[in-house]
Amino acid sequence: MKKKLVILGAGTGGTILANLLSKKDTGNLFDITVINANDKHVYQPGFLYIVFNRMQEEEILRPLRNLLHPKVNLIVDRATRIDPEKRVVYTENGEYRFDYLVIATGSRIVPEATPGFKEVGDWFYDLEGAKRLRDRLTEMKEGRIVISLIGIPHKCPVAIMEFTLMLHDCLTTKGKRDNIEIIYTYPLPRVQAIPTVAERIQEHFDQANIKVKTFFNVIEVDPEKKKVKTLEDEELEFDLLVGIPEHRGAQVLIDSGLSNKFGWVDVDRTHLNLEKYGNIFAIGDSTNLATSKAGSVAHYQAEVLADNLLSMAQGYGPIKRYNGETFCFIETSCHEATYITFDYNTPPFPAKPSKYIHWVKMSYNRLYWLTAKGIL
Repeated sequence: MKKKLVILGAGTGGTILANLLSKKDTGNLFDITVINANDKHVYQPGFLYIVFNRMQEEEILRPLRNLLHPKVNLIVDRATRIDPEKRVVYTENGEYRFDYLVIATGSRIVPEATPGFKEVGDWFYDLEGAKRLRDRLTEMKEGRIVISLIGIPHKCPVAIMEFTLMLHDCLTTKGKRDNIEIIYTYPLPRVQAIPTVAERIQEHFDQANIKVKTFFNVIEVDPEKKKVKTLEDEELEFDLLVGIPEHRGAQVLIDSGLSNKFGWVDVDRTHLNLEKYGNIFAIGDSTNLATSKAGSVAHYQAEVLADNLLSMAQGYGPIKRYNGETFCFIETSCHEATYITFDYNTPPFPAKPSKYIHWVKMSYNRLYWLTAKGIL
């Protein structure tokens, strides 16, 4: 009898896993169901490029059904509860039993979690926010832009640095940089959590005359006075505030008691299963692992889990281990980029920025759909 596999969420991790497993399952061991709240797949790294008008909305959206292998059963519905004992996922319109469950629900932004931020702040972590910020930057002629990391953890940890450096380059090209001050704030004692990355990025900030404030933990925004207030009792005025909002995991995980109060799921760092349930796994942004919430992480985890699920369905144990592997491009301007690669045991060391790496990244923006299909 086929094993029922339910994949909850069809972002990068869920989509890749469904497609890889469908192709590898030559013995027809699985009945695969993907449950997702909407019928579109979004290439989220494209939000950054929409801000600077280097990608358009239609380039980062695809119908989900067109991306999934024909063997995959797609349910467009919102999950409301998971019962791990009964092995059932409940949705607004149905219920789905499983032998194995993979949680791939990603992360969501909650700008309303910081008082005043949603009313006056901007962000580029969803499509509407990216388009709105693009328009505001186009209209801005002078003043002060404050770029602030408000929430930790958050997806794509390098994106705030990329935005800052691309913003400097864009304003310079348009002849507006001399009239616009850029201030970058970060809650830690350096510009990025990883020391080797922070050192390299600080050099770029210095060259671009980007001011930096560290130990800057935002707790409130005053919409009327246009001031950011911090835990350290600082205040900083702005004309435009670009923030990385607080993030949370999926509400269904909180409501089902499978996560902490923020929606992050504790899993085994190598086999990705929940400690209490050997048949329930989580990948990508939904986990509480000490890894980046990045598409590459979800991709590598999906590859490991596909092989392990096949082995388990045949009566064997897991045969592969996820080692924390992560890869991130980092745009250092609108025409140069670097990258980092690291895992649980190996720290990252950024490569020398180059036009070549930038164009590799730009090419991958178009090739991503092959990754989602499990081809690249």
